[in-house]
Amino acid sequence: MLSAPREEVETHHTAGLRVEQGAVHVLAAFDVAPYIDLAECERRVMASTDRQQITRKRRALEYFEYRPAPLRIAHGTETIDVGRHRSLPAVDLVVYDFGAISVAYTIPFQGDLAELAVLSAGIYDSRLLPQAARRVVESVIGVLADSASGYRIAEVVEDYVIFHVRDFDRPVTNEELASCHAEAIARILRAEEGPLSTQEVEDATSHRIAFTDSDLAVMDWNATLLYGHDVEDLRTVIEFANVQLLEMRFLDRQLDDALEESYGLVSRRRQPFRSLLHSYRKDARRIARLQVDAAILFERVTNALKVFGEEYLARIYRLTAERLHLAAWDLSTIRKLGTLDSIYAKLSDEAAARRLEILEWIIVALIAASIALPFLA
Repeated sequence: MLSAPREEVETHHTAGLRVEQGAVHVLAAFDVAPYIDLAECERRVMASTDRQQITRKRRALEYFEYRPAPLRIAHGTETIDVGRHRSLPAVDLVVYDFGAISVAYTIPFQGDLAELAVLSAGIYDSRLLPQAARRVVESVIGVLADSASGYRIAEVVEDYVIFHVRDFDRPVTNEELASCHAEAIARILRAEEGPLSTQEVEDATSHRIAFTDSDLAVMDWNATLLYGHDVEDLRTVIEFANVQLLEMRFLDRQLDDALEESYGLVSRRRQPFRSLLHSYRKDARRIARLQVDAAILFERVTNALKVFGEEYLARIYRLTAERLHLAAWDLSTIRKLGTLDSIYAKLSDEAAARRLEILEWIIVALIAASIALPFLA
């Protein structure tokens, strides 16, 4: 018997696949302070918090954890409508000691993959969820005010969407989902309701990983699709990568402002002789402070989560970080910190040269005075 044409086989596999139990987690990360005392936060909101640890499953080692562990807060809030779907009346907030807060809205979902793509497009086009998340952070930061040093909510926000499919209406292997439903997954990840090109589909689904035959994770730059039951660890790692991206973007803006200010200090017309020395010292101290603050934030963010020792979660993190271009942001940060260091060194060297020049003029003046005094006596 002849086998059925390829088009008919693909149509048979893709037709009628329905999500029986799923949820969409919309994340929004904000930078609110240079530092947050998590112990003080925990004391203030003890009734509704617990320290978030990565659940130790699949041979996770002891040192695969946050350092220090962030704080998870359950917070009641208004529901948000996105098309025909509505978020739950509560959000999860994760508070990190380096000054970031991640807000997660959950939207329950049932329907086929085409409907999920429509919901994805609605989330992407709507600004209601990020705006509502900012209001939640504004209400919470008042409670955390004494534990956050110099708190303020930065304008930059980093959002991300995690589509979690717990069960389909029939058993589906990861190979079938990744091959026969690749275009549907790509449209969900890229928030596109219409068909995509072959190149776009391949790019959107290129970063995928599976632990068993019945689970799958497909990571993209703005969203991830997770299929399976036990995905809490995966969501935690992906959420942290999104927070890292937020801090890298926030730090990049700070460094841009610092570099612009430093360039202005170097190139501006100098003040008269009497205030010149003081100006150099002040400028050098200012640049050094900017450099140290940026370097401390960079180290605290990059070292907050130890992603080694549990290979599968480490691979999840690496694939997500690659999609978010975290390595490129790291290199940019290191380069700009180096530029700041160079500017600080030049200012310090020039200040030292000016001090020597002034000292030389003072010595010349004293010698001239010692020669002239006998004649003036």
